[in-house]
Amino acid sequence: MLLEALSSAILGLALAWAATRRLPHRFPARTLVLPTGAAGALFGAFVTHTALDAGNLLTVLLGAVTVSVASLSLLLRPAGRLRSRSATV
Repeated sequence: MLLEALSSAILGLALAWAATRRLPHRFPARTLVLPTGAAGALFGAFVTHTALDAGNLLTVLLGAVTVSVASLSLLLRPAGRLRSRSATV
């Protein structure tokens, strides 16, 4: 269980770090994004372990990645203004 928690927290931090490196203009401050990724991964690992009573580390990490990505996606900001199409007649 400790290995699952530690692995999922590291995985969540890595996902959050990669997201802020790839799209820095679309995320808020890194001090918010990194803990959100780790917390999402820990919560995902907890839910997966509880629901499936998984002894398989890979299954738990898959649940951790899924919830971490979902929680990071909630922090995304819009890319920019939408282009308005003017009706040309």
